[in-house]
Amino acid sequence: MNQVDELERAILARAERLAAEYRERAARSRDQILREAAERLRQRELQEESIARALAERTFHQRVQSSELKMQTQLDRMRWNLVLNVENRLAERMRTFIADQSAYDAWLKDLIVDAAALIESPEIMVYANAHDQRRLFMNWDTILAALPPSKQVRLASNDAAIATLGGILAISTDGRIRVDQTFEGRLARLRPQIEQVILERLFPGGFDIGNLFTG
Repeated sequence: MNQVDELERAILARAERLAAEYRERAARSRDQILREAAERLRQRELQEESIARALAERTFHQRVQSSELKMQTQLDRMRWNLVLNVENRLAERMRTFIADQSAYDAWLKDLIVDAAALIESPEIMVYANAHDQRRLFMNWDTILAALPPSKQVRLASNDAAIATLGGILAISTDGRIRVDQTFEGRLARLRPQIEQVILERLFPGGFDIGNLFTG
């Protein structure tokens, strides 16, 4: 074997080592790229899963809130209708009571006497609707006889009649103290109790619509 052949074999051996070294590097690079790609894919899947879960939860909560609002609206409407129904019945009973002249006149007198006791001012003006003012005027002597001597109670004129179904409004002459015993005034004070009774009838176990959705 001459020197040329030895040189050729050395060059070929060197070339094969270099080729093997590059193949090994390429394999390592490929594996690294695949690992990184797999990790990026896994992270992306996790991110997309998290986003999808968040969107699903938000959609669920929005639907729950929408259902709660709809139910609350229906309940408010039902409660309001029931309150109106009760008020209408109370008005009917009030009219029936007004028709009982002797009982109603006695009740008006008691209202005035009670108002005079509540109002510290010695001078009081009493207001009523036009119909009741005429009845009070007819019985005014009897009413005055039931009042303490220290009180000067006057009945307002017909021009000052108030718009009310029944009852009286007593006001101190300086306007600082008033006792509203009209049907509407008494009803306004009773409305919270009426609504409470209605809610208790609708929800004997308590009024919490959140339990209907969350258990």
